[in-house]
Amino acid sequence: MATGKAKKVIDGDTFQLASGKRIRPEGYDAPEKGEKGSQKATQQLKRLIQGKTVGLSPVSTVDRGREVRRVTVKGKPLEKLMKPYAKKRK
Repeated sequence: MATGKAKKVIDGDTFQLASGKRIRPEGYDAPEKGEKGSQKATQQLKRLIQGKTVGLSPVSTVDRGREVRRVTVKGKPLEKLMKPYAKKRK
């Protein structure tokens, strides 16, 4: 599994690596800016990954200029750590 350093969190489901690549983690959808819960999701993602090295497994998709990757934090899937902050399905 490849790794990368999470340099900057953009929102609850987008971050930038030190290399400049923007990553969209697979497995969850955070509220968009202005939607209820978006600030909490962004803050949680910052706590989990900003400035840290994360695991990155490729997924063969690009979403609005972001590479979609399976992301792990200390071996734990990011989608599970972010589940309480994800959009609720109707």
